[in-house]
Amino acid sequence: MQQFLDAIQSGASAAEIEHLPIPEEYRAVHVLKAEQDMWKGVPSKEKDPRQSLHVGMVPTPELAPDEVYLAVMASSINFNTVWSSIFEPVSTFGPMARLARESEWAVRHDRPYQVVGSDASGVVLRVGTAVRTWKPGDRVTVHCNHVDDQDQSAHNDSMMAANQRIWGYETNFGGLADLAVVKANQLMPKPAHLTWEEAAVNALCNSTSYRMLVGRNGAQMKQGDVVLIWGATGGIGAYATQYVLNGGGIPVCVVSSSDKADILRKMGVEHIIDRSAAGYQFWKDAHTHDEGEWRRLGKDIRDLCGEDPDIVFEHPGRSTFGASMYVVKRGGTVVTCAATSGFMMEFDNRHFWMRLKRLVGSHFANYKEAWEANRLISKGMVHPVMSRVFPLVDTVEAAYEVHHNMHEGKIGVLALAPEEGLGVTDPDLRAKVADQLSWFRR
Repeated sequence: MQQFLDAIQSGASAAEIEHLPIPEEYRAVHVLKAEQDMWKGVPSKEKDPRQSLHVGMVPTPELAPDEVYLAVMASSINFNTVWSSIFEPVSTFGPMARLARESEWAVRHDRPYQVVGSDASGVVLRVGTAVRTWKPGDRVTVHCNHVDDQDQSAHNDSMMAANQRIWGYETNFGGLADLAVVKANQLMPKPAHLTWEEAAVNALCNSTSYRMLVGRNGAQMKQGDVVLIWGATGGIGAYATQYVLNGGGIPVCVVSSSDKADILRKMGVEHIIDRSAAGYQFWKDAHTHDEGEWRRLGKDIRDLCGEDPDIVFEHPGRSTFGASMYVVKRGGTVVTCAATSGFMMEFDNRHFWMRLKRLVGSHFANYKEAWEANRLISKGMVHPVMSRVFPLVDTVEAAYEVHHNMHEGKIGVLALAPEEGLGVTDPDLRAKVADQLSWFRR
């Protein structure tokens, strides 16, 4: 892949890039099918991604007509990479086996390994025969909505497609690699003022937050709405915080330390709850809620902003879900996209039905939502929330940090990019938003 890196850095033309030979194998972060049972009986927190993620060479798959080969300059770690690495809640080799039954091209995904990673920024190297909009040399970022839109179920909202999958999680050939195979409809223009690593960390989390709060498929936040945001300096929470501030809402942000509260103050957040200082204990034991703690949280929110939340931005899952359903105001909305603390939810249904609340499930974003979210990044209106950058060879350490919540915002991963700070082509916009780009950097 060095020849491609040299060509990209020297400003080679589309024709010059297109004539470089695609390598027969490439370096990638992957899990092995033979190891998918290695964690049986081990508690989630004791499963170690450093033992199950491998960095090594894998064969280059053939390119389908609607796909591109992408030289990956940078990628990032998402929680789904952790889930892949600990084979939880299920091994992802099952979904890939089902994908393989869909078509002749889909068979490629069912292999004894899976290349993981659901974010990437990079340069198009080669396009399939059916690709019209993109060409070799294009600088792009990738969203992870993997859909075959021949199915009518995809036509209104591609996230409702019967065959919708998350690229690099439920498919093979993902973004934590030097090379990736990407459907052309996953590509978006790279934000010109960002470095490769900054451009790589946004698509999954930013688009998810956009759909949850802004898009018509989510909570449809309006000006003046009070929004409770759990994990407000985490991957999706930090983007959610920006959308609430930008949209004229009132964020009430929950974090786990005073250092994270300081980040929020830089972002312009006024109402902050440090849950480590508050010491909430929403569960008396593994099976019993403490409604008194729900009420205490509700009072703390009202003391900060004078009213109950119109919207709760929920993603921790089991640890907070009962509290979220309780504190949202009568007629309010809880929107949820994840369950990092556990997938089995419990809440008191009386507070739900008798107070006419709404629960909205949300999953990533459709093509339009992903494109609009990327547009806001490109215009410097929403900003990357990257705190650290690792080289690809150290991806296993980065995944371990995410698994144990040792990070803020997103963790970037350099693939072909030899160092941080490369890839900027709009230095004027970058200078304009320099302060915002430093919010999360250590």
